[in-house]
Amino acid sequence: MSKRLDYNHIAPAGAKALGGVYGYVMQSGLPATLVNLVYLRVSQINNCAYCLDMHTRDLLKSGVKTEKLALLQAWAEAGNLFDARERAALAWAETVTRVAETGVPDDAYQAARAVFSERELVDLTIAIGLMNAYNRMSISFRNTPQAAIEKAA
Repeated sequence: MSKRLDYNHIAPAGAKALGGVYGYVMQSGLPATLVNLVYLRVSQINNCAYCLDMHTRDLLKSGVKTEKLALLQAWAEAGNLFDARERAALAWAETVTRVAETGVPDDAYQAARAVFSERELVDLTIAIGLMNAYNRMSISFRNTPQAAIEKAA
């Protein structure tokens, strides 16, 4: 699979705008590890190889254990490996990412609100929306994961 085009080069203002949202999320007060777990889970749902590679590397660098990353896709069955906030964030990320299927039901909202403040939930939803946008850009224009570049070298 080859890269179709470099959207960062073609539309730098658009890429910068997305980067501004990323910067906002990272300074929002949500823990970086929580945000990166959500980014990775959203990328799993969307099958975005580029983002899967990037966020797995980020989480490993930040000290998240391989076992936790291996079980992220099955977080609901992973016992207490994921804490209450992580489980709530992952559940919210799944229902928001699959909005066309789920309609984001009231019980999902109530479960998220039981763990997150209004501001945190808005910031988390911005993060989820951003990662869905990045996944769509990377998949549509065939961004090559770093692992594939390293293997070719």
